[in-house]
Amino acid sequence: MVLHARMMTGTGGGPDKTIVNSPRFLKPLGIGCLCVFFRPHNDQGFSAIRKRASEANAEIIEVDDRGLFDFSMIRKTIKLCREKKINVWHGHDYKTNLLGWIASKFHPMRLITTAHGWVDFSGRLPTYYKYEKHWILPRYEKVICVSSTVMEQAIAGGTPESNCVLIENAIDHEQFSRSRTIPEAKANDFGIAEDRFLVGSIGRLSPEKGFDLLIDAVSTLIKQGLNAELVIAGEGPEKAKLQQQINQLGMQDRIRLIGFCQDTRSFYETLDLFVLSSHREGLPNVVLEAMAIGTPVIATAVDGVPRIITDGVDGILIPADSSASITNAIHKLSTNPELLVTLSNQGIRTIRNDWSFKRRMERIGDIYEGR
Repeated sequence: MVLHARMMTGTGGGPDKTIVNSPRFLKPLGIGCLCVFFRPHNDQGFSAIRKRASEANAEIIEVDDRGLFDFSMIRKTIKLCREKKINVWHGHDYKTNLLGWIASKFHPMRLITTAHGWVDFSGRLPTYYKYEKHWILPRYEKVICVSSTVMEQAIAGGTPESNCVLIENAIDHEQFSRSRTIPEAKANDFGIAEDRFLVGSIGRLSPEKGFDLLIDAVSTLIKQGLNAELVIAGEGPEKAKLQQQINQLGMQDRIRLIGFCQDTRSFYETLDLFVLSSHREGLPNVVLEAMAIGTPVIATAVDGVPRIITDGVDGILIPADSSASITNAIHKLSTNPELLVTLSNQGIRTIRNDWSFKRRMERIGDIYEGR
């Protein structure tokens, strides 16, 4: 019996999708799985996780997280592990990695974690990251790393190389398959005409995502005469700042922040082009999802992204930190419909051939079994 543990606030992201999708792929392997989320009391955003879990037929357990000094979480966790006869603790962040290590002193179980990447450097997080890399991760039996960069960082922090295993993210491509044409989706979801080139992105509105560069790039192209529009889905601390940027550019009618998006598949279906403008990433699920739908992708060549995309074959890679690179890449694709079709078709093939969630979970199942 495996317990996936995650601390979170709000609507969640890629790791949370992976967690709630895991039980149905582990069950055929004879491995039981519970998903435990520690979240603030009455967190309204958590309803999105409940919905995802229900759709995936995953059992989730919710535990109140009342802050840094809520030591009752330790007691609750130990009790839960004993009652559910947990054999394997699988943490997904610095808090659950610490909590799992403490709980293991009172309920013996194997300790496994997934290192999803250290990308948000706001507030106290750099200090917590340092503590996790140098003190917590070396105490875990296995550290599953989603990219080679993440693996290098874990080893540099003190985790033995023999304890690290590279298992990159993947998706269930059957979940992410197109059901509508782009014109149908545009008209139904956004009321946008077929001839308007719709660019989109999705993610937490935080500095490392580089959405300010994407906004500048699309604004430049519109002012140069491109009949385009940009929609960015997500919530986060940079929302007000990004909206102010849009207002100052006079682009309120062409660049929109649409908030949290529950149905990401439908969102990708509306787009002519998906852009990842991040400064830092682990191995982003959003790129896998967009490609699976058949949405052409432009992405910054950071961390694990070049493992997914072969430049010019199934997507376009650009340097990070450059609005001009985003501008040039969008212009190139918006004026080359044949290339868009090629990238779309090859992107679908790449995901189906190389990024199967079923195969990923089989590899993780081997780790749970000690193989």
